[in-house]
Amino acid sequence: MTDYKTDELQRRRFEKNMSKEIKWAVLGTGVIANEMAAGLQKMGKSLYAVGNRTYDKAVAFAEKYGIEKVYPSIDEMFADEDVDIIYITTPHNTHYGFMKKALENGKHILVEKSITLNSSELCEMISLANERGLILAEAMTIWHMPIYKELWKIIENGELGKVQMITVNFGSFKDYDMKNRFFNRKLAGGAMLDIGVYALSIVRSFMEEKPENLMSQWKSAPTGVDEQATILLQNDKNQMATVALTMHSKQPKRVMISCEKGYIEIMEFPRADKAIITEALTGEKREISAGNTADALYYELTDMETAITSGDASVMKLQYSIDVMDIMTRLRNEWGLKYPEEE
Repeated sequence: MTDYKTDELQRRRFEKNMSKEIKWAVLGTGVIANEMAAGLQKMGKSLYAVGNRTYDKAVAFAEKYGIEKVYPSIDEMFADEDVDIIYITTPHNTHYGFMKKALENGKHILVEKSITLNSSELCEMISLANERGLILAEAMTIWHMPIYKELWKIIENGELGKVQMITVNFGSFKDYDMKNRFFNRKLAGGAMLDIGVYALSIVRSFMEEKPENLMSQWKSAPTGVDEQATILLQNDKNQMATVALTMHSKQPKRVMISCEKGYIEIMEFPRADKAIITEALTGEKREISAGNTADALYYELTDMETAITSGDASVMKLQYSIDVMDIMTRLRNEWGLKYPEEE
């Protein structure tokens, strides 16, 4: 529960944010940071600042996108009073430390998935954000793409009846380059935190409540991280799901949501922009289209600004992120899979 102190801090921050343009900074200069900069441009804005471990890369990034400020050291980003939000795009195992510094310096934060390594880290960061009256959110594409918002409405209005079963496949072939982040234990590599977070997020978003009954099998890569896994999930509403993940064999990025009166098929998730609904009795198919795959970061950034300026952070789906992190943490504990930071 949010206490009075938190409510008052948030109210003051929201009043301040209503009266000025929100200034974004990005930590990192990789693929996601580039998409983020382009997303802000689509909003008619520009990134205010960029920070990176390698200063020269930050300078080149700033020149590419017309960014006003480049920090010689990352700590200067956290201390900059002009920064309102920091988008953290660095590897999973660096998130906790950067999140803590950002929140302690009064910054809202949007953090790449997986938001933290485990539930303990996330719980601590949420408590700190609440204490400071700040918004913390995971940059989970699924929470923001218009196609999912349309499909959630269809489920909520009862048109297809109750969701009974969800099946998710997500996999790609990655070469056994053990220095690559996908298999590197020191960079929190493995299928669960990299692609499993997407699969479990879509499962959670179409279930009425968090699944507590879990079963799984997993296979490790030569480095000891999870290369492949199959997961069975069930909640107290008897809704069930199956998830198949792999980092070393190709499979379609496919979701099927089976309901009492029909089923929904989503191809090329998580950044989907269309789905097919098949009626159970007639077999009739219809296509639902919404949004644009290329605008994934635009939708995330727009929702984050809405949360900050309105004072209503529900659009960021933090509770779903909490539930998914709980599931991932529990599964990895059962597997005995820990990263150096957790030992």
